Amino acid sequence: MRTLLAALLLLAARLAAATQPNVIVLLADDAGWGDYSFNGNRLVATPNIDAIAKAGAHFDRFFVQPVCSPTRSEFLTGRYHRRLGVYGVSTGQERINPDEKTFADSFKAAGYVTGIFGKWHNGSQWPYHPLARGFDTFWGYTSGHWGEYFDAPLEHNGVMKKSQGYIVDVLTDKALQFIERNKGKPFLCYVPFTTPHSPWSAPKEDWARFKDKPIAQTATQAKQEKADETRCALAMVENQDRNVGRILAKLKELNLEDDTIVVYFSDNGPNGHRWTGGMKGTKGTTDEGGVRSPLFIRWPGRIAAGTQVKPIAGAIDLAPTLHALAGVKRVGDKPLDGRDLTPLFKRGYDADWAPRQIFQTWGSSISVRTDTHRLDNAGNLFDMIADPGQTTPIQARQPALAQELVTAVADWRKEMGIAAPAGGKGKAKGGNGPGNAVDPRPISVGYREFPITMLPARDGEPRGEMRRSSGAPNSSYFVNWTKPTDAAVWNIEVVNAGTYVVTLDYACAASDVGASLELSFEGTLLKGKLTEAFDSPLKHEQDTLPRPHGESVMRDFKTMTLGEVKLEPGKGELRLRATAIPGKGVMELRRVTLTLK
Repeated sequence: MRTLLAALLLLAARLAAATQPNVIVLLADDAGWGDYSFNGNRLVATPNIDAIAKAGAHFDRFFVQPVCSPTRSEFLTGRYHRRLGVYGVSTGQERINPDEKTFADSFKAAGYVTGIFGKWHNGSQWPYHPLARGFDTFWGYTSGHWGEYFDAPLEHNGVMKKSQGYIVDVLTDKALQFIERNKGKPFLCYVPFTTPHSPWSAPKEDWARFKDKPIAQTATQAKQEKADETRCALAMVENQDRNVGRILAKLKELNLEDDTIVVYFSDNGPNGHRWTGGMKGTKGTTDEGGVRSPLFIRWPGRIAAGTQVKPIAGAIDLAPTLHALAGVKRVGDKPLDGRDLTPLFKRGYDADWAPRQIFQTWGSSISVRTDTHRLDNAGNLFDMIADPGQTTPIQARQPALAQELVTAVADWRKEMGIAAPAGGKGKAKGGNGPGNAVDPRPISVGYREFPITMLPARDGEPRGEMRRSSGAPNSSYFVNWTKPTDAAVWNIEVVNAGTYVVTLDYACAASDVGASLELSFEGTLLKGKLTEAFDSPLKHEQDTLPRPHGESVMRDFKTMTLGEVKLEPGKGELRLRATAIPGKGVMELRRVTLTLK
């Protein structure tokens, strides 16, 4: 009887939500258009990802931005990233302004249960945190790069927890639990995978299939391809495909296939020179290969299997399209840059579909794409139908179109506040980012609805001779802390007065125990002492291949409580320094955490 009653209740819930399809968004990190067997790569097998394309729609020319956080912010909002306050990938430059609304805000307002499982990369502290942007639950990491792929420490709703296993498998487990738990309700499940972003770290069984595989399809610039990195990236893609298969199998098991929209795409071009079907450019460039992504969308019975969409589309189109497909009213009234793509699912190429231009931007580099042409960052015009590899500029043959697009880029620079590159317009090399200067917007501390504020090294500034452990800030920690003039500094704004518990995540050799520490903010001081060693080894064994230059080799960190401090509202520098250093150094510091009691 209880089993029958439970089944009837589940059926009733599904009938009540029949007009509200579930939505699952799967996002690869640093996979290029050419990293899938569906797109012609013969070195890799991606049957589960391919199945989404075969059972629904696949886009011929879908464009994202050259790097991670700009694409993610555009997907979430339907607006170009420079409008959102996003202009970099770390040190606070990746944050979406608090007055912007995401499609998750809309779905939550419409009664959906919302969850994210993976890499967020659009802000770490409240009100930039995913739980402030429409998501009910979060498992993963908020930064743009995570240096540990096995047994990684991950965040769950503001608290760091140790995981067990390969990071993509672990986060897929969390997504599957979310789907199972909410099978009787409309849900939005966002799974931004970690891979194939470096470090080059794949499960042993996946690497074993690739480590000796000949590279039969080479990069457009074959001499720059690093064969082992290609092999490892594709090994990680196959692991990801297996996890996509687990999610699709769960939908089938729960009889939710017909009630669920599944979306798959990537956030930029490949993170290295490997096969892209002859396109020019990789991640970080505004050329075709750096910004073309797969886009597969499946909704059985609503999107015909095998639909090919030929007009150009972009990450800015996904939010308005998901609103339209699900029949969800948009929250927020700021004008969108994206279009609702649903007419293209229903009728294929629509004669009424207006021509458009889509812009790609990274730093001062800008490229613009039409359905048939691309004006690159150097001002060269290419016919992308006749010359998809951008080999022969044609501005001399089509001066009117070239001038039209040059003017469009100039207007775009002005509208977005992007300075012209040094040396004259169009002369800069593509892929030059904005650097790692700490964003001037302060980090908010002390929201009662989210009392835990983590201040990682990537969001702070090392002073004196202290430095980050790597040139890439996202997964770094502070090292070379040897003098009283060294300090770790964060620009913060305390929003609520109160007592804050201060903890440090650190590593320290036994010979360096005993340093006297001082945390200061606007005249308030908290003093403490490092009393316990924690000399953890570097985790070289996690890596399949040596790490790229600029990426930290990680280690474990221990949490110590420095003490409690009363803080008043205000803006200023939170500064941590050592007033006495009995050993050669103080510690290596991963983060400071402030928790409002």
